[in-house]
Amino acid sequence: MKALLQHLTSMTRQRDHALLDASVIAALADVMAADHVRQLEVLRVRDEIRLKLTACRLHACAECNSAQCRGDTMPLSPELAAAVSQHQASAQKIMPNGNHILWLLVWVDDNFTTCLELWNPATCDGKTLEMAQALIAIYANHRSLLDYSQRDSLTDLLNRKTFDQNFSKVLRSLEQHDTQSDLPQQERRQPEANKNQWLAVVDIDHFKHVNDAFGHLYGDEVLLLMANLIRSSFRPHDGLFRFGGEEFVILLQAAALENAQCIFERFRSNVEKYHFPQVGQVTVSIGFTRIDLNATPVVVLGHADLALYHAKTHGRNQVCYYEKLVEDGQLKSEISNDMVEFF
Repeated sequence: MKALLQHLTSMTRQRDHALLDASVIAALADVMAADHVRQLEVLRVRDEIRLKLTACRLHACAECNSAQCRGDTMPLSPELAAAVSQHQASAQKIMPNGNHILWLLVWVDDNFTTCLELWNPATCDGKTLEMAQALIAIYANHRSLLDYSQRDSLTDLLNRKTFDQNFSKVLRSLEQHDTQSDLPQQERRQPEANKNQWLAVVDIDHFKHVNDAFGHLYGDEVLLLMANLIRSSFRPHDGLFRFGGEEFVILLQAAALENAQCIFERFRSNVEKYHFPQVGQVTVSIGFTRIDLNATPVVVLGHADLALYHAKTHGRNQVCYYEKLVEDGQLKSEISNDMVEFF
């Protein structure tokens, strides 16, 4: 009982989603004595429910960069799908090799939002399962409180006021990588992908026309579907924000410029190919820049905004890299504190 109370204390004092997720994973691993615990986020794309790994017991946070945490979205198993359709709190499956999988479903306002997947829980009797489900209920309530203050109410992406805190995390990651750069590769704790961080500003092209031609209801649907495309196109540890209106911001970890360019271009292409109900084709323009160790949010956002402005004024539906534009003489290396806003 003392250990359980300690886990509850740890969970309810968290003010950060990644730390809250790590707390509930640690609590479940302890209470259920499971070999492995991981958290799967629910994504809804084209009316299909899919799952994406966001945190795991091995790494205890959503910011790791291991191969296990970079997988694509996955469909629901038949057992889990049946539990969702019946609004159940848990589901189980015995694999052919004898492995036992237990899913604990997280429901918020009657919506299936997340599930915790436990492999081979040693203790899975009725009393222990009830205790685990009580932990999940407390976790869901606390997560809802965090979401209310930190998430955009329409898209459920992070909101503008959480950006500075997440940007500070990026700078700390860069600083840690910098201090370890002289160590042998096997002694470094930070993944190589953390050595470069990128910020992109994404703007929906001609969004005012969407609202004017189809109404704000369809405009909101475009924003919702765009948020789903963003979530499915980037990784759990990337920062995904809606800054307001039709503007989104991405904080991306990528080892090289070519990787970042490819990721942003792939997202742009995914949007272009997607059929938005009633509206049809929608495109986005993207401006991105590299985040330096001593950067400030205003300067980095300003650089990305300038690259975005270049994309918007040179044909739209494209990805522009600020440093390349400066190198080619298409932009001057200067910054204004005024943010560019598009209509």
